[in-house]
Amino acid sequence: MTLYSFDSPIGRLSVAGDHEAITHLYFATDKPHPALTLGSTPLLVAAAEQVTEYLEGRRTDFDLPLRPAGTPFMQAVWDRLRAIPYGETRSYKQLAAALGNPKAARAVGMANNRNPIPLIIPCHRVVGSGGKLVGFRGGLDIKRRLLELEGAAL
Repeated sequence: MTLYSFDSPIGRLSVAGDHEAITHLYFATDKPHPALTLGSTPLLVAAAEQVTEYLEGRRTDFDLPLRPAGTPFMQAVWDRLRAIPYGETRSYKQLAAALGNPKAARAVGMANNRNPIPLIIPCHRVVGSGGKLVGFRGGLDIKRRLLELEGAAL
């Protein structure tokens, strides 16, 4: 697995994966897995370009193969995150209901928190009840900035 780092409008980011899929996106404050090898592949460079285009307001969706590792429940939550349209938000409760278990809002929050590919799997589009900005690995300032970039109602 390879780790490729790049500068972005929100600071230093890194993407990790192999020749087939992206497995992680790291913020500057994250600690990438120590077994990753520094370098680049055409896929990692394409991911960096797409993330940069998104952060510059020139892209609204991603066209990348993804392989996030997680439980079947986490995978289901991450699939729901990918279905949230650009510029819109959902609450943890709404996601839980969409998964068929309206009482699973906390479990949805934990899966959202463990999303290994933020931005590309848009966990920043999930808000607390009443639209309150809560929890984001990149920090609430970046979350607000991403939602403003997308034109989401805050």
